[in-house]
Amino acid sequence: MANLLVLVRHGQSEWNEKNLFTGWRDPGLTEQGKAEAKEAGEAMKAAGLQFDVAFTSALSRAQETNRIMLSELGQGGIEIVENLALNERDYGDLSGLNKNDAREKWGEEQVHIWRRSYDVPPPGGESLKMTAERVLPYYESTILPRVLKGERVLVAAHGNSLRALVMQIDGLTQEEVLKLNIATGAPIVYELDGEGKVLSKKMLIEREAH
Repeated sequence: MANLLVLVRHGQSEWNEKNLFTGWRDPGLTEQGKAEAKEAGEAMKAAGLQFDVAFTSALSRAQETNRIMLSELGQGGIEIVENLALNERDYGDLSGLNKNDAREKWGEEQVHIWRRSYDVPPPGGESLKMTAERVLPYYESTILPRVLKGERVLVAAHGNSLRALVMQIDGLTQEEVLKLNIATGAPIVYELDGEGKVLSKKMLIEREAH
């Protein structure tokens, strides 16, 4: 029997809407973000999905997305585990800045390198490689063992923490993961074998990633 793991990036946040670097800052969801979370829950319900445990980050936009999805599923009472290992990538000195303003200050090319390279961090922040170095040990030690026990697991997290996870699960190279964008509020449904290898992968909602 296949093991179920579902990954969902939080719905649009107030800072997504304003085109700001967010990272570990903690804005809430917009009305659109709440609607995206509700749609994600509805899609999982329509697919007949139920969960035994949900993992989320220490940031409110992921926690609220998780709460809305579980409410739609009628599963608000299941175990919820919050851990900052699943937090978004820390953008350091870029946090709170408008992305266009950052390009004016540091230049288009430098900001692109910080956003899209694998191992070059912005000042005071994390690269995707550094993000993966906290996400993946937590996945291997805490999340995956519960999946392999046969528990149905939901993870509500962030664009970059989930990119790190998908890189590991799908076996992507550093070059391939740089092209990966994960849409808000769009569940990625994995069925894994007894060793954590992918048997199937399905997107429940097709939504443009930003």
